[in-house]
Amino acid sequence: MAFYRKRLRVPAPVVIAGRHVKRYHVNLDGSEIDETLQKAAYAFLPDLFPEPDGTPPATFTVLHETADGVFLNAYSWYWDNVLHCRTAAAGIPFLGSPDEDRTHWAELAKPLIGCVWELPPIEHERSSWVRHMLEPDRPDLDAYLADLLPEGPVG
Repeated sequence: MAFYRKRLRVPAPVVIAGRHVKRYHVNLDGSEIDETLQKAAYAFLPDLFPEPDGTPPATFTVLHETADGVFLNAYSWYWDNVLHCRTAAAGIPFLGSPDEDRTHWAELAKPLIGCVWELPPIEHERSSWVRHMLEPDRPDLDAYLADLLPEGPVG
């Protein structure tokens, strides 16, 4: 099995269904993921959010376009300092997608949290959450949302 680096893009954070969402996009060449795929993924995203529990409503996602299909990993902050993870795929029937259409999403039943190209944001986001939300006397959600992993090679 060969390993190669992929490229990370970092679109601006958005609010979806009342949650602040920091977005990371991964693909082979670093080009923008097709807007139709993005719209379908972010329309499905609220299905991956946890129930509100009093933790500031913040999530970071990794949208990963591969040769086989598209993955959407939703990592939401929960219970103040716990990372809640739910993942979905489109276009990959082997993993539970309804068909090969890259806009038809289904949550993964397998307990997968991400591949080697999807995991780098977790380390950054963990440190960012501690730095801006847990260490200060007053949590600073705006500072957390502005603290993004830089674009570039990942893996």
